[in-house]
Amino acid sequence: MKIRNIDFIDKTHIMAIVNLTPDSFNPASRQTIDTVLNRVETCIKEGAEVIDLGAQSTRPGHIPVSYEEELKRLLPSLDLIRKNFPDIPISVDTYYPEVAKEALLHDADLINDIWGLQYKDKSMAKVIGDRNASCCIMHNANSNVYNDFYEDILNFLRESLRLAKEAKIDPNKILIDGGIGFAKDFDQNWELLRNYDKLDVLGYPLLLGTSRKRMFGGEVETRLQGTLDSTYLACQKNILFVRVHDIKENMKVIKDYYGIDY
Repeated sequence: MKIRNIDFIDKTHIMAIVNLTPDSFNPASRQTIDTVLNRVETCIKEGAEVIDLGAQSTRPGHIPVSYEEELKRLLPSLDLIRKNFPDIPISVDTYYPEVAKEALLHDADLINDIWGLQYKDKSMAKVIGDRNASCCIMHNANSNVYNDFYEDILNFLRESLRLAKEAKIDPNKILIDGGIGFAKDFDQNWELLRNYDKLDVLGYPLLLGTSRKRMFGGEVETRLQGTLDSTYLACQKNILFVRVHDIKENMKVIKDYYGIDY
């Protein structure tokens, strides 16, 4: 899997969540133009290898904002991070093609799309392909009612991969995310987590996003251990990336699992 000029192979790597929103579900992850550089520097020092910027909350019950508002939140921080950290791969979490296009023009490297290239007019794939960028394709749906849970997820992702191929997105620049916490109830989230490697049939590296999600119960502040357990599972299942808030703690799990310092 290639992001920017880095080939990510083997082992489990960390994608750090950096939210540029006032309403993301984890208050500790919210950053402003005044705090974002310190946060990114800390993430990198603690072991993050990709920074994922989100300028719109996608938590349950969120109120969507326009692509114009998303860009207003995103671009100043994106430019600042790129200027100060010229080599770090930057991912942008968006399902708006308009935001993706501008982000890539401002030297982002990966588009992390919670609608798997299938939002509205399905033009996202062309935006990514035209810029030869990387992407993370996530499963999503309008409800959690499935005819066949795994097959429905796989069929959605197969359609996303068809769009990617049609847009000439480099196959070596594609990540797959099963979409835990999106269009899935409590039991479905756990079912998918326990059997995440069923997505291997698609033939692409995987990203796992479970950080401090509701499936672990309690309040946001009490969900770290559940997140760390899922990162350990990611290592066991050879998942390429975990997308997390708590870099230092998750990095310790990864280092302990592999028994090396990398």
